[in-house]
Amino acid sequence: MNDTDPGSRQGGTVIVGNGMAGSRLVTEIRARDPHVPLTVYGAEPRQPYNRVLLSNVLAGVSRPDQIGLVDPAWYEANGVDARLGVEVVRIDREARVVHGSDGSAVPYTTLVLATGSNSFVPPFPGTEDGLPAGAVAFRTLDDCSAIIDAAEGARRAVVIGGGLLGIEAARGLAGRGLEVTVVHLAGHLMERQLDSGAGKVLARTLHRLGVRSRLDANVTGLGIEAGRVTGVELAGADGAPESIGADLVVVACGVRPEVGLARAAGLEVDRGVVVDETLRSVTDPAVRAIGECSQYGGTVYGLVAPAWEQATVLADLLTGADAGARFTGAREITRLKAASVDLVAMGETHHGDDDPEVEVIRFADASRGTYKKVAIRADRVIGAILLGETSTAGTLTQLYDRAAPLPADRLSLFFPGMGGAQPADSPVRMPDAATVCNCNSVSKGRIRACWEDGARTAEEVCARTRAGTGCGGCRDAVEGIVAWLGEQDSVAAG
Repeated sequence: MNDTDPGSRQGGTVIVGNGMAGSRLVTEIRARDPHVPLTVYGAEPRQPYNRVLLSNVLAGVSRPDQIGLVDPAWYEANGVDARLGVEVVRIDREARVVHGSDGSAVPYTTLVLATGSNSFVPPFPGTEDGLPAGAVAFRTLDDCSAIIDAAEGARRAVVIGGGLLGIEAARGLAGRGLEVTVVHLAGHLMERQLDSGAGKVLARTLHRLGVRSRLDANVTGLGIEAGRVTGVELAGADGAPESIGADLVVVACGVRPEVGLARAAGLEVDRGVVVDETLRSVTDPAVRAIGECSQYGGTVYGLVAPAWEQATVLADLLTGADAGARFTGAREITRLKAASVDLVAMGETHHGDDDPEVEVIRFADASRGTYKKVAIRADRVIGAILLGETSTAGTLTQLYDRAAPLPADRLSLFFPGMGGAQPADSPVRMPDAATVCNCNSVSKGRIRACWEDGARTAEEVCARTRAGTGCGGCRDAVEGIVAWLGEQDSVAAG
């Protein structure tokens, strides 16, 4: 197939990657311009889906069809040439043509790389030809299905990696009744987002939920018999090898930006494709990059909210809706909301008491799985952790995101209503400008506007604003605001 589409022959916008960043860009462009020629390549044959919610599928609380983002019928209805299940194998920057695995050659005026990232699988001995049966890397919906299939009849599971994805996988498997052990190279869980105190409380919470943690654990290989995994091999503290038996091994050792195409095309690549504030490659003005494969200001953003913000900025630029739109960086807020584990972490979380310019406030109750910490510099929140009890997450997120001045009563950052004041994330106290959904930048005012426009349920509000379609952590807040608006409406009507 070569240049099958007249719009493609004219050379429109071609997007490589149809994951959470690429699919969002497609819909944002179409919302602004229904006619610009638009082609999107997706290596996976299915509709794009919300990777953040894969842990829900793994835990059995969501079906795969419930985490879809863009229905395949939408592409045809909106004049998008969607080539699902087709990989781009080469970029010819001189001719401005992308070549697909199906033999297609599509010219472009603008090329957008949204290739995301891939699972990092350490080069364990015996895995040169791939992982053995019973061992699965956790990244895609196919991976999720493979893990669920492998969990059937399994009794013991080991998760290699105690980061965000590893904890979600471990909790999901424990919920399916397996004995689960997390082995982690670092000294505490989720060391990128949490300090050691929070990591210890998280490990204790997981232990109560049936997940053991082995920390400072150096995995040296997989146990394999007859082509099937039997466990993991560790380097013991005394140098003697140690084995942990398992019927299922999940590899969650992090991800690496997928930049092979970009590098082969001669674009400047560091960890990601290096871009400026217009998300343009610093090598080629006809190429842009967004999401996990892009790098701006030395940072590769690995969360959904920055990727969706980049998609919005780029859609404004490519369609001319806002020629002044710029991406100047984003504040990353990590949420973990697995069954019986509620966590929010943001900013600089590793400060101790040794920096005289940073004020650190902590509260811990390990027996209840609660850990709270706020780091403050110049009367501004620069980092926070809420684990186990997150009722003030909305307040802290607003203070951190907007670099707003703090209340005089610091305890109100931990305990809502302290001192007789209502919590700032109560609908009564929350200003309309307050961000409710960080993934999609949805404010309380926008939710109120939807209500005034006739939306009367949280489902209707989420459908119109996209609130709750990212990590899902704001869903309770949206429902609370909608319920409060309903109460106010009833009072006014009475």
